[in-house]
Amino acid sequence: MERIRVPRRLGPGRPRTTPDSVSVDRAYSNRRTRRYLRQRGIRHVIPEKSDQVGHRKGRGRAGGRPPGFDTELYKKRNTVERAINKLKNYRAVATRYDKRAYVYLGTATVAATLVWLRT
Repeated sequence: MERIRVPRRLGPGRPRTTPDSVSVDRAYSNRRTRRYLRQRGIRHVIPEKSDQVGHRKGRGRAGGRPPGFDTELYKKRNTVERAINKLKNYRAVATRYDKRAYVYLGTATVAATLVWLRT
């Protein structure tokens, strides 16, 4: 998360280090991740695991309220996930045979261009 760089849309300037929001899957649904994002002031959309819901409800009032969840923002994550899966149809992108990062970036760029042209 510390290496995130969000480029400025208009004009020159340093890239921002905090995105507007982060959408992740259930695997990252834990207190530590949520606390870290809250401390950095990053809005997050993380669905709660079903066992965590049960534990929280089992604790009664001590369990606290459920974390906020924006379904519209989470739908956008699904779009990105499907695009990444389309890129993984290309073996060189999925397995990363290239040793150097700039060669892999070129391979991923060609694959993304082919996906874009076919849609």
